[in-house]
Amino acid sequence: MAAAAKQDQPDRQQLHRIVEGLSDGVILIEPDERIVWANAAALAMHGCTRTAELGDTIQAYQQRFELRLRDGHKLPATAYPMARLCRGESFEDVIVDVRRTHQSEPDWVHRERGFVLDRDGKPDCLVLIIGDATEAFEAEERFESMFNANPAPALIVRLADLRYVRVNEGFLELSGWERDQIVGRSMYEFDILAQAAEKDKATARLAKGDCIPQMEADLPLPSGDGKLVLLAGHPAEMPNNEPCMIFTFADLEPRRRAELALRQSEERFATAFRFAPVPMVLTSLDGHRMLNVNHAFLALTEWGHDSVVGRKPAEIELFESSATRREIEKKVAESGSFRGYEVQIKTRTGALVTCLASAETVSINGQYCILAAFQDISERKRTELDLIAAIESAMQDSSWLSQKIMDRLADLRRGTSETKSSTRAVELTPREREVLALITQGKADDAIASALALKRTTVRNHVARLYAKIGAHSRAEAIIWARDRGHQLGLDTSN
Repeated sequence: MAAAAKQDQPDRQQLHRIVEGLSDGVILIEPDERIVWANAAALAMHGCTRTAELGDTIQAYQQRFELRLRDGHKLPATAYPMARLCRGESFEDVIVDVRRTHQSEPDWVHRERGFVLDRDGKPDCLVLIIGDATEAFEAEERFESMFNANPAPALIVRLADLRYVRVNEGFLELSGWERDQIVGRSMYEFDILAQAAEKDKATARLAKGDCIPQMEADLPLPSGDGKLVLLAGHPAEMPNNEPCMIFTFADLEPRRRAELALRQSEERFATAFRFAPVPMVLTSLDGHRMLNVNHAFLALTEWGHDSVVGRKPAEIELFESSATRREIEKKVAESGSFRGYEVQIKTRTGALVTCLASAETVSINGQYCILAAFQDISERKRTELDLIAAIESAMQDSSWLSQKIMDRLADLRRGTSETKSSTRAVELTPREREVLALITQGKADDAIASALALKRTTVRNHVARLYAKIGAHSRAEAIIWARDRGHQLGLDTSN
């Protein structure tokens, strides 16, 4: 018996010498559960310097070291790798967190495998081989932490088999998928490149492991719909050195909805512009080139659409004079808009149409433009002139009758005698009084300009300011106002 023991001893010593210098840890255990030897690497992976510090038996080892699976679950004593070896089990790649008992955090991560050495058909020596996976798993944890903390939606495809191995919270929120619905599936089952703008290019680059440039794609959703995204692929390596492709995504759906809303808004504007009963023209802010005109404008001016679009108002002599055109452009340049400016529009045949012009600066398709509208008041102007002529005729025939007419018209204008007594005082300049007096005599702007030695445009400015002060909208209203207050203002309204 003693001779047999001596015969066995050199074999164990030779085994010790073989494994002593290995980088992997090796622990030898007897079938009776005694821990008899460990190399330096195994001791270092437990923070020990002598085999005895591991414990004399596997029960002592279990009391000194706590093992947990990577998911945090504590291993029962019967599941410890040493215990499995003592039951005659062999195993590969058991990953465990190892910590000293009562420690809150693991000290090491071990990748363990075990096998049984037989002699004469009976277990002779139990061998536990330990690889230190601490750094690898710490690197993987850092990678996981950074990947999951990345606010940009992302997922990782393993290039070896094109399977999804990682997905972060950003992607799950973006897509509505659950993690277990993505991880483990292949790109053949869930193809994020199926609706990419440059699918063939992206697929070819993925096969080569090359960078995939940014491109738009419709991302499949659980509902069966798609979401517009901007995706890109970046080649990388997992902590275990496996080549992979990291796909990142940006949500373009808000942009698509905004573009759709803008397009619908512009379509509604175009429809309203085209069929509006008021003549309208859209011109560029820079250069005042006509971009579009509506049907009412073409009917008013007798021009054809292609004859005016793309041209400037000066090229078709749209206004009665270049001075009027420059005045309008000046008003737009100074304030960006104006209201109720009386102008005369020239038709294709040269006829003049009196209009009230209004303009506003608007943005169309990202371009600032001027939207101008023209209200045809020619008929109203003719009615006013006819009324003035009738009033002047009546005054020439019978002064007493004209005075009664004036009083009656004034009463209609004021509404009641009480309103007459509460009329606010109006301060007119000497020049405005002169212009008002000539208006009451039925003189047109040209005649007033000649009588006062003024330019026609100056007269028109005086008239506009005068209307604003007295609240008149026409010459007839101005005449009635002046006849009623001539004695107060010192106007000569007897002619």
